Amino acid sequence: MRKPTILVVEDDLHLLEGIREILEINGYEVWTAVNGEAGLSELQAHRRPPDLIVSDIMMPRMDGYDFFEAVRAEAAWVHIPFIFLTAKGEREDIKRGKRMGAEDYIVKPFDADELLVAISAKLQRRKQIEQHWQSEVASIKQNILMILNHEFRTPLTYVVAYADMLHRDADELSVDDMRTFLHGINAGAGRLRRLVENFILLVELETGEAAQTFEWRSTALADYGALLSTVESKYAEQAREKQIALVLDVDDDLPPVRADPQYLSAAIECLVDNALKFSDKPGSQVTLSAYRDGSAVCLAVRDQGRGIPDEEREKIFETFYQIERHKYEDQGAGAGLAIVQGVVRLHGGEIVCDSVVGQGSEFVIRLPIYPAGV
Repeated sequence: MRKPTILVVEDDLHLLEGIREILEINGYEVWTAVNGEAGLSELQAHRRPPDLIVSDIMMPRMDGYDFFEAVRAEAAWVHIPFIFLTAKGEREDIKRGKRMGAEDYIVKPFDADELLVAISAKLQRRKQIEQHWQSEVASIKQNILMILNHEFRTPLTYVVAYADMLHRDADELSVDDMRTFLHGINAGAGRLRRLVENFILLVELETGEAAQTFEWRSTALADYGALLSTVESKYAEQAREKQIALVLDVDDDLPPVRADPQYLSAAIECLVDNALKFSDKPGSQVTLSAYRDGSAVCLAVRDQGRGIPDEEREKIFETFYQIERHKYEDQGAGAGLAIVQGVVRLHGGEIVCDSVVGQGSEFVIRLPIYPAGV
């Protein structure tokens, strides 16, 4: 098992050797340097970074503050916990170190136990953070693999299989057969396109690129009928196939909101897609509505589907989360509501969910009237 590695930077050679001895006796591997410049050289000399840095503040050539900033400027070192050593009574040193983001400080003179406890605590905290991060990464990997295995493979199978049959048996197929095959190819390709577009939008939201786009692309929007009609037309055929009625209900003379029509349309499409997906009863209805509620314009999608259990409400906006996926095996990557929430936040609004199991759900996007106060 590898020993934890500590880099100690201290210009007092007697103290430096004393710290080295204490740490090595207690099972640590120790690197040493007499100032910040030497500390940077020590970091650069090793392929892997240390597990923790202990550094004096007042040193010649490069003091502890400059050394700390140089360490934090390197991506490979930014995660290393940092403990400052400071002279007794130098409260300004402590305050400045905290403002800079140092994890801890130890006031000289100190005893061996105080140093060991501080180091052990910081290493344990780093281990906990790394374990949590690894767990999160493993969960994301599992979700991505599940999506690749199910969500991409299924529509791709439609496209490849129908295209192969068309290529192999084209001379023997009737016009109706060809239309059926082309419909299957189109459906598979459409589903793949939506998955890819959703992933791209999710990345834009997560990286902040969407916020920059919103700033230059957003405008005053007041034609809610046109917006919802465009979304309705995209899902009309899917609704007919499931024998579900799509209904528009848009109030007249609604005030404008500041919006990016493309992003807002994508969010509403995600809500409609979910509403149709979770509506299992032929003859039911999905309603797209727009109305004013106080200082907000509301865009709502209401269905008469399964509904959402109370215990699931807080989870539904998490990326890749899907209610009882193992039970229903619904299509989709579980990114839709995460996209809706991200888009609504861009617009300075909020998303509200009201649902009753067995009766249906309503998602309401509340957007502030633009300009404010109208």
